[in-house]
This record gives sequence, structure tokens and C-alpha cells, in this order.
Amino acid sequence: MALHFVSHGDGVPVLALHGWSPDHRLMTGSLEPIFSELSGYRRLYPDLPGMGRSPAGDIDSSDGIMAALREFIDEQIGDEPFLLIGESYGGYLARGLVVERPEQIRGLAMICPVGVLWHKDRKLPEHVVLRTEPGVLESLEEGEDFTELAVVQTAAALAAYRSDVAPGLALADQAAMERIQKNWALTTAPETGPPYLGPSLILCGRQDAVTGFEDQFTLLPHYPRATYAVIDVAGHNLQIEQPELLRAFVREWLLRVG
Repeated sequence: MALHFVSHGDGVPVLALHGWSPDHRLMTGSLEPIFSELSGYRRLYPDLPGMGRSPAGDIDSSDGIMAALREFIDEQIGDEPFLLIGESYGGYLARGLVVERPEQIRGLAMICPVGVLWHKDRKLPEHVVLRTEPGVLESLEEGEDFTELAVVQTAAALAAYRSDVAPGLALADQAAMERIQKNWALTTAPETGPPYLGPSLILCGRQDAVTGFEDQFTLLPHYPRATYAVIDVAGHNLQIEQPELLRAFVREWLLRVG
């Protein structure tokens, strides 16, 4: 299956996987401001099957999505070493890819990753709002669900949500996603096998009411070179609520990989 994707730059491949429901813009919006300041990286941003402009076809499981990602990697990267970044569900897939390609993946970064797959089993804080600006809520259009996850409700966060998150949500194939979610667990579970020794980064939001931050702490023994950070005033949209901290941590991770 051919995945729709965009790419920027030349050099070491960097594969960035978005979360469940949005599309590649979730990643380009937060990562391109960082990588545009750097040279020597070829950034690859695919739409996962059933999301964005990538059709789901007959895929009915996370195993099927993983198979499409393997094909994409083989076509676009081959056997070249690459860096891997995953957000939310994309972090779950990234953990699965590391099991399969520990030598090829030279560094792993995860933003608000899924730690425990099923929502009912996660340790989650209550949703709270910690930063607001006058007029933001009044400016919302009918049907916008910005406030559902937003811990930071500012004009800048709303603008980033409208450009990076909402367009992908509107394109998602809901029927396909419901079908896939019935077989959401990867057959080969993440963290199977020996620890992953590449430089790693795990960023979580202290107020993330979707994937939380406690479950990811238990992953640390498998990632002995991981920086694990829980960022205050950040929910599941950490990348648009704390962009400067994201930039600092990603740049430091790239230095460790380098």
C-alpha cells in the first residue's frame, strides 16, 4: 500500500509518525520549525492508513498498519540508518518498529506516547485548564473541539490546533479506524526482546488526560539511554502547548544521536 507522505530536506532520514486520527500535519507543524534550523536531515512524514490522504484499503489491525510502514521504510529508506519520532499512537508503532529494527534505528523520540494501549487501563490525571487568554473561547467556531484536550487555551495554541490537528481529524476514515481498533494490539508487543540501546527521548504532559505520564515511566528499563521528562502545563497536545521545551529536548536528543 502506498502511503501519502511529504518530505523535507536531505541527509539522515527522520521518520515521524503521527497519532490516532490526525495526519502528517500534526508532526510537520511541530517538528519543521526545529529541523528547518538544522541541516543534514531528510524528514519523512507519512499519513498512516485510514488517516489523512492514505487509504486504509482492507487493513483491519495495527499489524496491517505496521506492514504498510515496513513497506514505506523499505521503499523510502531501504537499509539506511534512520531516526524515528512517534506521537501518541505513533509512539506505540515506533516502539514496535524498534523491536524489529534496533540496529537500523539510531535514535527514538516519543511525544505523549501510548504507554498502555487500552484507555480503560491507563493511569490518567483529570483534564484541567491551566492557561487561558481573553477572547479565545469566544472565537471558537461551531463544532470545534479544541477545548476537549486543551490545557493551554491561548490564541497561539488555537492557531496551531487549527493548522496542525483539525485538518487531519476532518479527513480520518472513521469506519476504517473503528475496524482497525478492534485489533489494535500489535501481535509482536513493544519492548519484546533485549533493551533498545539507542539514544531515546520520552516526553509526557503532566496534565495529559489521554495517555498520561505514569505508565510511560515503567518503560524506562527497556530504554537505558532515554531522557524521560514530564512537562507541566501540557496535555496531550504538548507539541503545541510547550513548543519551546519540545524544541530544546528534540535538539538535545539529536546531539546525543549525533
